[in-house]
Amino acid sequence: MKITTLVISLTLVSGYAAASDAPVQPTGVMPPSAQLCVSCHGAQGEGIEPLGPRLAGLSSEYISTQLHHFQQGIRQNATMMPMAMTLQGDGIEQVASYFSAQQVKTPVTPVIRGKQVTFADDTARLAYQGDWSRGLPACVTCHGPSALGGGLFPRLAGQQASYIKTQLLAWQDGTRKGDVDGMMANVANKLTAAEVDALATYFANLK
Repeated sequence: MKITTLVISLTLVSGYAAASDAPVQPTGVMPPSAQLCVSCHGAQGEGIEPLGPRLAGLSSEYISTQLHHFQQGIRQNATMMPMAMTLQGDGIEQVASYFSAQQVKTPVTPVIRGKQVTFADDTARLAYQGDWSRGLPACVTCHGPSALGGGLFPRLAGQQASYIKTQLLAWQDGTRKGDVDGMMANVANKLTAAEVDALATYFANLK
């Protein structure tokens, strides 16, 4: 009994020593695999208009899935496809984890000619209630009550308006794919050009 106890104790001590000697990765440090991303997406994933959208605040699952889609050609983009191909091994997971952990800065409500921008009630209604007469669910049904996203659904709040618009248009013309059961394509194709503009601006300025 004493011998067994001694063996267990030595094993625990040995394991503790090994864990203590292992190098600790500092949190918040950019992995080398993410360094190519910063020229378009910013060092903290804040996005650089018009080069690249905001990555901060997106879930690691969403970022990882989109990078795989670029690698597999499911999602087409002349810049992102070769960039994604540079990520080998656990590179995708490192990039996804780093940018998803970055803090999202609150966007400033724009002021035009001394007045804050306001949005039509129809836009907010479409975002939060949808339009079931056209088979349009509310945007927040999938993207969360505050449009913060989660899982495979990206954050919309604070994202660049130009990026949201180009993605909705991409869903409409079929150049973006990979959505489950064609859900986003179905939604986007029911939006008018004016609604695309209004929703993009609304979510970009949502605090």
